Formats: sequence, C-alpha cells, structure tokens
Amino acid sequence: MDLPQSERSRWFFEKVRPHEPEVRAFVRRHFPTIQDIDDLIQAAYLKLMRARDAGTVFEPRAYLFTMVRNAAVDVFRRRRGVSLDELEETRRLDVVDGAPNAAESASHSEEIELLVEAMEGLPERCREVLALRRLHGLSYREIADRLGISENTVNAQLALGLVRCRKYLAARGVVKAQGNDFRPL
Repeated sequence: MDLPQSERSRWFFEKVRPHEPEVRAFVRRHFPTIQDIDDLIQAAYLKLMRARDAGTVFEPRAYLFTMVRNAAVDVFRRRRGVSLDELEETRRLDVVDGAPNAAESASHSEEIELLVEAMEGLPERCREVLALRRLHGLSYREIADRLGISENTVNAQLALGLVRCRKYLAARGVVKAQGNDFRPL
C-alpha cells in the first residue's frame, strides 16, 4: 500500500511516535542490560513502516512493542547463544493461536523464548505441572501419580500456571488481556 510521504509521516507521528516513551520504559524495565535502546527502537520503526506499507499493521502500538521485544530477545540470543536442544524442546510448546494477529510477523521462536521466561518465573510445583502437561503430554492422572499429588491439585496448579503465563505474555504484547479473558493480538 503506497502512501504519500506526508500521509506516512502523519500516520507515524499520530499512531506510533506517541508510544516511544512507553516503549523506552518497557525496554529499561524488562531488558535493563541493553544499552543501545535507540538502535532497537529505530529498527522497530523501520520494520513497522515496512509492514504498514505492506498493509499488515492493524495495531501499531502492539506491533511496535512486539518488534522492540523481538529485537531485544535477539540481542540476548546473540550474546548467550541457544543450543539446538533448547530450541527443539521449546518448539513443542503450544503458545500461539492460529488466528491472524499483529504478532504473526514475529518469529515463533521469539514467542517461545517469552513463554520459557514466563514458565521460569512460576513457582516450582506449578512449573513442574505445566511442563509435564504441555511439554511431555502427560495426563492429569499421570502427573498426579508422578508428583504424589491429587488430580485436583494438578488441575489447580495447571490453571494457576496458565493464568500467570498469559499475564506475563499480555504484559509483553503477545496476547491482549480483556478482563479475565486473554486473546491473541
């Protein structure tokens, strides 16, 4: 979608630029070791404008946060490297709804990285139950037997883990919180 330069500029200054202070605060809060915030934001702006020109941006704010988050995750990935085993293990997680959304252009592996971070922040028992269910595909009964807990406890821990992971992902722009309901962006 070719827009005249003045229309592109107007759209950028009205729909995107007002979010820059919030994006900067987001990066400082969630990625405090990243020093070149300007580079992350500029790269996100470039991707956002290209996507806008292609007609694929429906939620500029969400897209901007997603692009900045993805760029920050890439910085960390380059710093520490990710083993193939880690990526294979995390690819089995079911995190992204198939519905079209603003985050679709973000790579699946970056969304998986965020889910892994969300899971790492869970209490140990909750994380264990969620991993056994989602990563290993065990039934509630199998999890209960393995951990020596009741199926009701498995259900409660799984529900708690899913809610906390969804809140974590919503705070990072992967899903949109609507009351108690979470929807993909």
